[in-house]
Amino acid sequence: QVQLVESGGGAVQAGGSLRLSCSASGLTFSSYAMGWFRQAPGKEREFVAAISWSGSRTYYADSVKGRFTISRDNAKNTEYLQMNSLEPEDTAVYYCAAGLPDRRDYSGPYDYWGQGTQVTVSS
Repeated sequence: QVQLVESGGGAVQAGGSLRLSCSASGLTFSSYAMGWFRQAPGKEREFVAAISWSGSRTYYADSVKGRFTISRDNAKNTEYLQMNSLEPEDTAVYYCAAGLPDRRDYSGPYDYWGQGTQVTVSS
């Protein structure tokens, strides 16, 4: 079955950096767009970033543009989210997702989801 496993979360001070990874198995990774979403306590899950199957196109939420970078390595069945200049507002559980999004900004829909990794940013 399809498995998406996130790693790399943790606690960091404001202004710091983290790199999240998402390892995929059970699917033809290079055939799927990949995305990152996050959910903060008491809030709905929100789109963070997405990348096309080839990696040639990337999309970002306005709140993370210029600070976060999404990438993928199809040879390793892994996608990444480099997060710089982290802010307390970035505190959330981060989820990776795989799918064939039909929205113009690649924000959805997605078929497969990971279990999430916690990112905590302190001021």
